[in-house]
Amino acid sequence: MGNRNLINIIVVVGVVAIVIGVAWFKTQRGQSAAPEMQQVAAAPEQTARAEDSQPIAVEAPATVAVVPTTAPATIQEVATTQPAEAKLPRLVDLGADKCIPCKKMAPILKELRAEYAGRATVDFIDVWKNPAPGREYGIRVIPTQIFFDRDGKEVWRHEGFLSKEAIIAKFKELGVE
Repeated sequence: MGNRNLINIIVVVGVVAIVIGVAWFKTQRGQSAAPEMQQVAAAPEQTARAEDSQPIAVEAPATVAVVPTTAPATIQEVATTQPAEAKLPRLVDLGADKCIPCKKMAPILKELRAEYAGRATVDFIDVWKNPAPGREYGIRVIPTQIFFDRDGKEVWRHEGFLSKEAIIAKFKELGVE
């Protein structure tokens, strides 16, 4: 009977510690991490892991992974316009130049930007360097691709790596040939 009470006390203390940690994390989210390290909050079902190609979560503070940000940049960030001003269908990829699936998408986005010049706009926003658009677009994980029609209205959203073929198929659905 004494061991059972001890186990119950340990479980309660553990739960309280987790709740306090989450509350502390929520108060610290607005503060930037040290320049050489970036904190990324992971959704409960998704842990941030640089060694695989799973999306890296950036909201829902359940666990925290520390991802170094000292690697040289490999993705060119494109100046963006607001979706409402767009005259062409538009793809906005929100990611980071150091996230593995984002790095895999970089050459695809570069190719599509060239192939669809004048017919569609392809933009990349690094939400680790510029977090405001991530909040504005309400992203939960990176990479996230958001497709807008010619009127600037969001028509489709995808989280995680998206192949060139899938992007081209979505452009075709939007009337871009």
